[in-house]
Amino acid sequence: MGQALYRKYRSMSLSEIVGQEHITKTLDQAVKSGRIAHAYLFTGPKGVGKTSIARILAHDINGLDYSDSSSHMDIIEIDAASNRKLEETKALIEKVYVAPVSARYKVYIIDEVHMLTSDSFNALLKTLEEPPEHVIFIMATTEAHKLPETIISRTQRFAFKPIETQKIAGHLNEIAKKEKIKINSDALELIAEHGQGSFRDSISLLDQAANFSQPITANEVNQLLGVPPRIAVEELINAVSEGSTNQIITKIHDLIDQGYPSTSISSSIAKSLRLSLINNELRLPNDKALSLLANLLDVGSASNPDIYLEICLLKAQPETRNISPTIRSNQELKKDEIKVEATKGNDVKTQETKVSAIKDESKDSPVTKQTKAPKKVTELDETSWSEVLALLRTTYNTLYGVVRMAKVEFDNDTIKLKFAFMFHKQRVSDPKNQAILNDAIQKVSGKEVKIICMVDKELLNVEKKNEENKIETISSIFGGGELL
Repeated sequence: MGQALYRKYRSMSLSEIVGQEHITKTLDQAVKSGRIAHAYLFTGPKGVGKTSIARILAHDINGLDYSDSSSHMDIIEIDAASNRKLEETKALIEKVYVAPVSARYKVYIIDEVHMLTSDSFNALLKTLEEPPEHVIFIMATTEAHKLPETIISRTQRFAFKPIETQKIAGHLNEIAKKEKIKINSDALELIAEHGQGSFRDSISLLDQAANFSQPITANEVNQLLGVPPRIAVEELINAVSEGSTNQIITKIHDLIDQGYPSTSISSSIAKSLRLSLINNELRLPNDKALSLLANLLDVGSASNPDIYLEICLLKAQPETRNISPTIRSNQELKKDEIKVEATKGNDVKTQETKVSAIKDESKDSPVTKQTKAPKKVTELDETSWSEVLALLRTTYNTLYGVVRMAKVEFDNDTIKLKFAFMFHKQRVSDPKNQAILNDAIQKVSGKEVKIICMVDKELLNVEKKNEENKIETISSIFGGGELL
C-alpha cells in the first residue's frame, strides 16, 4: 500500500517548514541559545504545521534526529479528544514527575488541547504553575478561544496563520515534479485555493487528483472538488441581473442535477460577486449584491439549501415596477379624456367631431410592436430623459439598470453620459447598446442625437463615500480582511 503524499512530504526540520517563518526562526533561535520554555501553545487552523513543528521541536530540544517514523520513550503524544477526562489527566500528571529515560527532557505533545474538561484543565494548571525541571509541554489547538485564560497565560503562545495560496501552489508543483504527476498550473492553483491555507488538505487533494488521466486540467480538478464550471456560474449571475426568473430556476436545477451541491454553487457565486465588486464590474445594484453576498453565507446552514439558494437569487433580481409592457401614446390618452368629457357634457356632436379629428391625426402615427411614439419634444431635458428611461425599463431592463446610474448632460443634439465606473461606460459604449439607447431617444424626442460616454473620477469619489458602509459590510462577510 502506497504512502499518502502528505505523510511522505512532511517536513523533517524547522528549516523545511513553509509559510510559518515567523515561528520557526524564533523557535530555532531559542533552541540554539538554550532559552527553552516549560510550556508552549500552538494555535491556528488545521493543516498548517502545528503538530509537525511540535514533533520537530521536541526532538531538537533533546538533540535527537527526527524522521516520520521516529519514536522515543520520552516524547509522548496525547490526543486530548480521547483522553479528556479527569482520571486520565491525573494519570498523565503522575507520570510527569518520573524522570526521563534517556533524553534530557520529557516532552508531552497534547493535540486539540481545548477538548479537555474543565476539571482536567484545573488539574493540569497546577502542574503548569510549578512544573518539574525535566518536563516540557507543547499544546496544540484549532480553537484557542475554548482554553481558560489561566492556561494560556502560563505558556508561550505561537499563532499559526493560513499559508498563502501561491506558496502552497509552488510547493504542490515541486511535489508533482518529484512524483511525476503532470498537472497544469491553473489546476494547481485551484487545489491550493480550495485547501484554504492548509498544506495537508492541499497535498491530499493533489494525491486524489493524481488518479485522473494526465495532464490534469482545471476542469478535472473542478469535478474532483465539486465546483461548478465558471461559465455556468457567470450565466446564472447574468440571469439574476437580467431579472430572468425562469432562467434562474432552470440553471440552478441544471447544476444540482449535474451533482453540484448548493453550498458549492453559492460559494462560487459569492467568489465571483466579490471579484466583481473589487474590480468595479458588478452587474447588480450594489445594495442587491451586498444583500446577496450576506444571504449566500447561510445556504449551508439552511434546512433546505437548494430552495434557500433559489430564494436568495430570486430576491436579488433588480426591482421592477408593475408597468404595462405598452406605453400608451398621447393620442390614446386624449381619447380617454374625450370619452370622460362626453359623459359629462351635452354637446355630443362636438365630442364626436374631436374624436374624428384625433382618428384622422393618428392614421400616420408610427407604431412599434410594443409602443406608439409619444408626442415629440423640441429639446431633451430631465423630463423627457425620464421618459427614455421608462421606455428602456420596459424593454431592456439590464441596459436601463446601467444607464440610470449615469450623470446626464444635454448639449443640443449631444448627450453626455458620465459614469463612476469604467465597466458601466464600456457597457453603454457597446454599439448594440448605443443603437438601443438611440432608438429609445428617437421614440421620445423624434431626434437623432450623438451619445458620448465617459468616466468621471469625481463621481467615483462620491460613489465611494456613499458606499462606505456597504464596503464595511463586505469586509465583515469575508472575515474583516482588507479589500484590495
